[in-house]
Amino acid sequence: MESTFEKIRGFLAEQLGIEPEKITMDSDLLNDFEADSLDIVDMVMTLEDEFGIEVPDEAIQDMHTVGDVVRFVDSKIA
Repeated sequence: MESTFEKIRGFLAEQLGIEPEKITMDSDLLNDFEADSLDIVDMVMTLEDEFGIEVPDEAIQDMHTVGDVVRFVDSKIA
């Protein structure tokens, strides 16, 4: 079964045009991948669709690294 990190890494790689191997738990979404606000909105919509969760605006502000995103999703689906 695919881990939360592997799923998130897969769609981030696709959305941002990055090699999946370059995405780690410590990767900074804005600084490492030059993601803009539209990329973040796309990511949040994908998270909500893929995992059947709701991502409140205040949670988005705390998502700086891929690890932050993985931990948030895991907390919602646990």
